[in-house]
Amino acid sequence: AARAGVTYTATSSDTGQVQIAFFGAHYHVQWPNGAAVRMNDQKEPDVATRLLLLHYLVTADGAPMASKWIAFRNLPGGLGYDAAFERRASAPLVKAFGAPGHGQTGFEVAARILGGERLRFGDAAFCFRLLPRVWLAVVLYVADDEFPASANVLFDGAAEHYLATEDLAVLGGMLA
Repeated sequence: AARAGVTYTATSSDTGQVQIAFFGAHYHVQWPNGAAVRMNDQKEPDVATRLLLLHYLVTADGAPMASKWIAFRNLPGGLGYDAAFERRASAPLVKAFGAPGHGQTGFEVAARILGGERLRFGDAAFCFRLLPRVWLAVVLYVADDEFPASANVLFDGAAEHYLATEDLAVLGGMLA
């Protein structure tokens, strides 16, 4: 729990639960059985969310945040999956928000609804603290007369200490 930046509470001598924030919602994950529930409604999360929570808890090694952004292709093994990651994460963002006009405004509204924090990159950029120590950034460049639209999903440089590259690809797709 300490390595993941989450709170652990013992419920008996051999069981307990972790409280963890994910995408702005709070979850309890029971130890040792791994059952998870969303705290506000006591519902079990979907399979992808549950797996990401469990993988995060078992992978976390306590490394400090790197405070630098890296592209997916710079993650371990990321280069081989980069084209698929672009289709999964960046392309939907470009399609939804890359057009001149109201695209940037729509992106900014959507980012704020998801709890994004403004960054100073591109035409618009936001940081998303999806897990306590896994932060993603989305940088949007709106199309203009000279260049097509693009969007970059970036990761804090320490992300590999908290989730495997495959899990980070899923997380990028979920954010998009």
